[in-house]
Formats: sequence, structure tokens, C-alpha cells
Amino acid sequence: MTVEGRPSLPPATRTVFFVSDGTGITAETFGHAVLSQFEMRFRQIRIPFIDTLDKARDAARRINEVYHADNQQRPIVFSTLVKHDLSGVIRAANGMHMDLFQTFVAPLEMELGVKSTHTIGRIHNIVDSEEYKNRIEAINFSLAHDDGQSHKNLADADVILVGVSRSGKTPTSLYLAMQYGIKAANYPLIPDDFERGKLPSSLPQFKHKLFGLTITPERLAEIRNERRAGSKYASIENCRYEVNEAEVMMKREGIRWLSSTTKSIEEIATTILQEIKPDRREY
Repeated sequence: MTVEGRPSLPPATRTVFFVSDGTGITAETFGHAVLSQFEMRFRQIRIPFIDTLDKARDAARRINEVYHADNQQRPIVFSTLVKHDLSGVIRAANGMHMDLFQTFVAPLEMELGVKSTHTIGRIHNIVDSEEYKNRIEAINFSLAHDDGQSHKNLADADVILVGVSRSGKTPTSLYLAMQYGIKAANYPLIPDDFERGKLPSSLPQFKHKLFGLTITPERLAEIRNERRAGSKYASIENCRYEVNEAEVMMKREGIRWLSSTTKSIEEIATTILQEIKPDRREY
């Protein structure tokens, strides 16, 4: 059995732990990036908020239990524990350890000539920071300007995504807002626009902010049939028409665009960021 031309993966054979003194998102993101290089399936367990010795010992106990349950096959442990005493407890468990802080912080201390703060949860301790407020504001903006709902304050948008319905505009807009604090509006290109041969009337003055998403007609029909099976909206003929007209319009208007067909939201967002170049992120 295959999925999109690739062999289906075998049942999960190894267990992976993501252990953190915070949410575990950093450890999980790094771990997924590494594990994606292997054609295997993994049982995944996240253990967040390990900020005391008792919690660390309990996490180590869980790792050891899996080690014995899996016939002494070591689970893989991705850890972002900052404090040495907590990290030491986890490292003593029967796992194959990938400690991000031990691997990267010590060499950086030597290179920079400064000791790190060893502060638990520092990466997520931003609730009162300007960056956090910007992200919340961006999320609210993107929700208010989803699918052409509002024409107000488009001058405040960092990017305005355009494309046919179901080409990936909404999830990309929200990802840009949540992850990067980018104010992203999005507008659907519809048959009325194609018949007029013009962009929606509120957009031409912001052409420098426009970025287009397209998709193959086959994939678009598949997505639309999940929502409105058998409809003209989801028919392959209509999808071919809309995609072709949208691409013709984007080329004619000089709008930068890419196909979302085989790209993840992360890849699409990264490409958009490279194009619009918002110089905001500081550490």
C-alpha cells in the first residue's frame, strides 16, 4: 500500500521522548526535524514542565519503564532541560539522549566568552514582551481579514495573500501571524474577478504587498470534494478553469506567487518571508 507514491511506513518500533522544563515545543520541533530523515514510525511522548527533581525522577522512571517494556531497546530522548541537576537525572535513565543545551550551549559559552543564564523557560517567557503583543495583534488582524471579510486597515498588512478558494491562504495567514507576528490578510480570487479581468477593487493600491498561492487543479478538486462532493465548485473542469485564470491574472499583474501543492505551511511561510523581508526578529 502506498500514499502519494511512497511506500507506507511499518508500525512504530521505537519510542521517542521529548523532555523539557517548558512546553516541550522546542524539543519536539528539533526532534521531528531529525527523525524525519528516517523512514520509520515512532511512538512519541512529550513530557513538559520538568522543573523539579521529583518531576525529573518521574520522567526518568517513565523512560526506564519503556526501556523494559520494549525488551531493553533504548527509547530516544530529546531534551531541552537547562539545569544540570535535572538534566543529570534524565541522562541517567536508560535512553539514547539528545541534549540540545549540552550540545550547543557549552560551545557557545566558550565562543562568546560569556556564561549562559541557565534560566528555565526563558524562550517562552514573553507574555509581557513586545513580540508577544505583536503576535496577538497579528492573529486578530489575520482573523478579521480572512477570506476578504474586511477591507479596513489593509495599509497595516505586511502581506496580502491571493488565490483561488482552498489553495492554502487561511492556514498560511494564521501560521505567519502566530509564528512570526506577521499581519497577513487574504482574499479569494473568484469567477467574478476573472470575468472582469481585474483584481478585487480594494487590492490594486496594495499590489506591492500581494503574494499569490496556486495549486494543481487535481489537488484542488480533491480538497474541494471533501467539503462539497459532486458540486460544480469541486469539479475538475471548474478547478482547471479557476486555477488557470488565477495564474493568468497573477502573471499579468506582476504578483509573486508559488504553488502550495507539494509544500508544507512552513515552507510556504518561509518563502513568503524571504520575499517580503520583514526585518523584525531580534534575540
